[in-house]
Amino acid sequence: MGIEGVGARVARKEDKRFITGAGRYVDDMVVPGTKHAAFVRSPHAHAQIKKIDVKKAQGMPGVIGVLTGKELKADGIGNLICGWMIHSKDGSPMKMGAWSPLAVDKVRYVGDAVVIVVAETKGQARDAAEAVEITYKELKAVVDATKALEKGAPQVHAEAENNLIFDWEIGDAKATDAAIKAAAHVTRMKIVNNRLVPNAMEPRAALGHYDKAEDHYTCWTTSQNPHVARLVMSAFYNVAPENKLRVIAPDVGGGFGSKIYIYPEEIVCLWASKKTGVPVKWVADRTESFLTDAHGRDHVSTVEMAFDKNNRITGFKVDTIANLGAYMSLFSSCVPTYLYATLLSGQYDIPAIHANVRTVYTNTAPVDAYRGAGRPEATYLLERTMEAAARELGVSPAELRRKNFITVFPHQTPVIMNYDAGDYGASLDAAMKTSDYAGFAKRKAAAAKQGKLRGIGMSCYIEACGIAPSAAVGSLGAGVGLWESAEVRVNAVGTIEVLTGSHSHGQGHETTFAQLVNERFGVPIDSVSIVHGDTDKVQMGMGTYGSRSGAVGMSAIAKALDKVEAKAKKIAAHLLEADEGDIVIENGALKVAGTDKNVPWFQVALAAYTAHNLPAGMEPGLKETAFYDPSNFTFPAGCYICEVEIDPETGTTEIVQFVAADDFGNIINPMIVEGQVHGGIAQGVGQALLEGAHYDASGQLLTASYMDYTMPRADDLPSFKVSTSNTPCPGNPLGIKGCGEAGAIGSPPAVINAITDAIGIPDIAMPASPSTVWAAIRAATKH
Repeated sequence: MGIEGVGARVARKEDKRFITGAGRYVDDMVVPGTKHAAFVRSPHAHAQIKKIDVKKAQGMPGVIGVLTGKELKADGIGNLICGWMIHSKDGSPMKMGAWSPLAVDKVRYVGDAVVIVVAETKGQARDAAEAVEITYKELKAVVDATKALEKGAPQVHAEAENNLIFDWEIGDAKATDAAIKAAAHVTRMKIVNNRLVPNAMEPRAALGHYDKAEDHYTCWTTSQNPHVARLVMSAFYNVAPENKLRVIAPDVGGGFGSKIYIYPEEIVCLWASKKTGVPVKWVADRTESFLTDAHGRDHVSTVEMAFDKNNRITGFKVDTIANLGAYMSLFSSCVPTYLYATLLSGQYDIPAIHANVRTVYTNTAPVDAYRGAGRPEATYLLERTMEAAARELGVSPAELRRKNFITVFPHQTPVIMNYDAGDYGASLDAAMKTSDYAGFAKRKAAAAKQGKLRGIGMSCYIEACGIAPSAAVGSLGAGVGLWESAEVRVNAVGTIEVLTGSHSHGQGHETTFAQLVNERFGVPIDSVSIVHGDTDKVQMGMGTYGSRSGAVGMSAIAKALDKVEAKAKKIAAHLLEADEGDIVIENGALKVAGTDKNVPWFQVALAAYTAHNLPAGMEPGLKETAFYDPSNFTFPAGCYICEVEIDPETGTTEIVQFVAADDFGNIINPMIVEGQVHGGIAQGVGQALLEGAHYDASGQLLTASYMDYTMPRADDLPSFKVSTSNTPCPGNPLGIKGCGEAGAIGSPPAVINAITDAIGIPDIAMPASPSTVWAAIRAATKH
């Protein structure tokens, strides 16, 4: 292991430009003649568009074009789609309502785009947008998914009767019902997973440029997967032929899933550029982001967990209603199905599981994957139920979990997943030791003397990362493959470029990917460049989401490195007049093992390109590509323990201790992994204590700014105690698992379990704000 190689705590290379303000984001991109766009958005959650009058706006200063949905449709631009087909349990396909990039006849949520205005300046565009006169006939709206299913509820899409998109199931209903009927104890709960707004630091943005001379389109966009954006915009939305469309995602300031999708704005800016003859840039303001970025979570579930007389789980039954908002976003259908219900076994050996999921349209912003994507919803449901069961049974929450842990691998769950490796007891033991779990009673008594309520909560999570293999997800309805690509270019002087289909928007790829190359060839990481985010530079790739960049993206790089290494050794053996099998790479040189004969890395590279002295028949150059399609998911797991103190007079909750013990397999850079865990926990704590998107009955978003939507701040969070154990993943060449979403998956139930423990109540709604906690304490005191 070198000082910059795998396992080293190397400072992030990319941070120099970020912290000095030298990052280049979409809003920094300058194309000669760029003009600015503003969208006219629906103020109503549900309404018919009766008339659009753009004459006044067209005559305002600086205005270049005012374009409507009818013009867009006349030019053949297609509707947005959901890319994962789900069938209901009766075999019928999901009911996908039309989503036009600019609404034509009807608007279905506040923020629905209706008109684009292009002007010389952003201010002029916004002024003109306010001058567009639209006559609406307002319709009744529905924002609650449960109410949307009721007879007589407002109909969001004609295609989906009673607003039901699909009614899907997984598992064995008969076996699960039998287990519940025969159980010695059944824990029953109704669990709500609150709706969240992603809130990436950089708002979404798009710059569309149509070059008339070349008949070529370029789109700069805040995307986590530019190749998928190009594919979808060409193949489905008819914006441009794929060979005439370049998509560039430069530095992107956070995504958390919300920048996976193709939104109306990218499509419309490209189309508007051709219509107006100028490059068109749009950058969302924060309220636009609140209104139109894909939201996360929003599940209502009822659960039944059955136990035998020895407190072993015998069955788990789940019924979930998932709110997908006004339209089906790109991956929305798989989040409450194959990314959610397939993880309901958690870390536990549960012989019978059945889940029924109904997805519903409402007059709210579309809902899609948000950090964790289905896994946080499954973990919250499972770990809240386990905690409640332990209290009902009068046993230790830790020991109830331990009794039910899976201990033999591989393990086939009743809901598709086959866990390949793990040691759940190790994470539990590590978390209990670090948190001094045994000493909690003394701390609780000491807090009581100070008039405080102290509670402790635990969460044992598992997630599935690096969705794969492509054949398997294809059989489940995925519209694309989920492999990854890499190209390794060794230059003539020995420097290296790694071109990856993975996209970095905060994960530190420029450092960790370079560490992998350093480990293999011994070259300094500063001589390694990571290239991503540009469809004209990088071969087709699938992007970054679902904690896949390490397990899938780096595995593709490793395969390409294998090919480069094999060729380099052939060249070195020829130059050193040695047997190829005797060549080893050490400290930036290729050596004959057991001797001092060597040739530096840069000389091998130079020999490859001068081609004066290569083995007979060898092609010049030193460049290789690879595609990697995993054989299975990876399964990170861990145990989180949260300890809280509550002031009963105010309801204020303070997290006094948070311990995270994770198993991420082999780790490339521990410092970056710790940062990912810290960030994920912060988001999970935000959901548990502070964050929640709320609509009123008419469909107006009441939490559309930071005045109303509470984000976690530094003083809301403790100093986290994080540690890792390691059961290497057997399914990829590097033995690594995902780490980017774990913190957001494991933390919400740990926090809520701690609060309910402190108050002595079975449940409390997220976010457990001071007013909610205060009311819960008063209600508990009355009983």
